[in-house]
Amino acid sequence: MADVARRAGVSTATVSHVLNNTRAVSDDTRAAVLAAVDETAYTPNTVARSLATSRTTTLGLVLSAISNPYFGELLSAAERAAAAAGYTLLLVDPHEDPAYERTVVARLHHHRVDGVVLAPSAHPEEALGYLARHDVPTVLLDRLIPDGPAARLDQVGSENSEATATLTTHLVEHGHRRIALVAGLAGLATTNERRAGFVAALDAAGIPRDPALEVSGESATEPARTAMAGLLALPEPPTAVVVGNNSMTIGVIAALRDAGARVPDDVAVVAFDDFAWADLFAPRLTVMAQPFAQIAAEAVRLLLRRRAHPDAPVEVLRLPPSFVVRESCGCAPRP
Repeated sequence: MADVARRAGVSTATVSHVLNNTRAVSDDTRAAVLAAVDETAYTPNTVARSLATSRTTTLGLVLSAISNPYFGELLSAAERAAAAAGYTLLLVDPHEDPAYERTVVARLHHHRVDGVVLAPSAHPEEALGYLARHDVPTVLLDRLIPDGPAARLDQVGSENSEATATLTTHLVEHGHRRIALVAGLAGLATTNERRAGFVAALDAAGIPRDPALEVSGESATEPARTAMAGLLALPEPPTAVVVGNNSMTIGVIAALRDAGARVPDDVAVVAFDDFAWADLFAPRLTVMAQPFAQIAAEAVRLLLRRRAHPDAPVEVLRLPPSFVVRESCGCAPRP
């Protein structure tokens, strides 16, 4: 940095301000500093900087099932939000394994990330305990936990119960009474909330629950395909199905195709999560579209706020998804 300052004819402090964008400088001064940086091939020593500032300008993102289209969109949006704030995102996938989840949050802590955004597993107690013991700023993403130690954390995700009730009620209004649920992985907060919304809608319509119609697709494509095949093999199969996420929707549609069942004529389908090709299925899929870009941006905002203001009041944000009506539910095509 001293070499850059001498070549540009400025102080080292001015070089720092230009490189870190921490104070306004004239266009001529900025150009001289950047030219000197190029001529000297200077690169900042981020390790030394982190020791001096106690900041690494990195954030950890702990996210399972990154092959899920929704989580891929969430990751992309989080990376953009972090970059806009001057941070680099470090991604780890705990594969829905609580023991490994604790391992990867410890690794992120060892890399001295400035905070962690965590989409918790079904049993995140060890990971949350580690983060709390080491006072790592943490925000829960997507899967919100209302009680216990997690209640002291900032959290952001979609509203799930009312949204799933809306999907289910829409099928009821189309005359369906044998409505199945292909739910996500047992124990996940999103699975519990979406199941609760499904049950509430049946209760409101006076439709008795049939345990045979509530199956687990384990939040993944192939288990959902198997689960839907089982539903179709029932003596009295469902006439409609609510699917808990987009990876499972792909499996459900595949099982219906395997069986030669027509959507929506034989089985109507509605699902949680919109994704790029939902509008390309024939028929197009009726879904609840989560505001992933807003969720990711809020998660990054909450994390940086928590780091800057450790004693700030806890924020829990539930953002409403959008009901996108297409044809897979039995509605007429829309322009």
